[in-house]
Amino acid sequence: MSHIVTVQDAVTAFADFLEPTDAELDAIEREMPVILADVDLLDAHIVTLDRTPTELDARRIRRARRRALAARVALLNRTAPASLPGGAA
Repeated sequence: MSHIVTVQDAVTAFADFLEPTDAELDAIEREMPVILADVDLLDAHIVTLDRTPTELDARRIRRARRRALAARVALLNRTAPASLPGGAA
C-alpha cells in the first residue's frame, strides 16, 4: 500500500519567504498612482466593448489615457535621478 503524502508541509515551509519585503511594498506604493490610472483607462475601454463609442466615451478614454501617461511621467521623474548610472543627469 502506498501512502499519499500532502505537499502542505513543503508549501508552508517557505511561507515566510513568500511575503513581500519592505522594499517591494515601497515600490508598489510608489507605483500605485500609475496602477490606478491604468485601471481607469481599462474601465474606459471596457465600457465601449459592447457598443459603438460615443463622443463622451471617446473623451473619457482620452482623459484616462492622459492621466495614465501623466502618472507614468511623474513616476519616471521621481525615480530617474536615482536610476542613472554614474550619477549623470
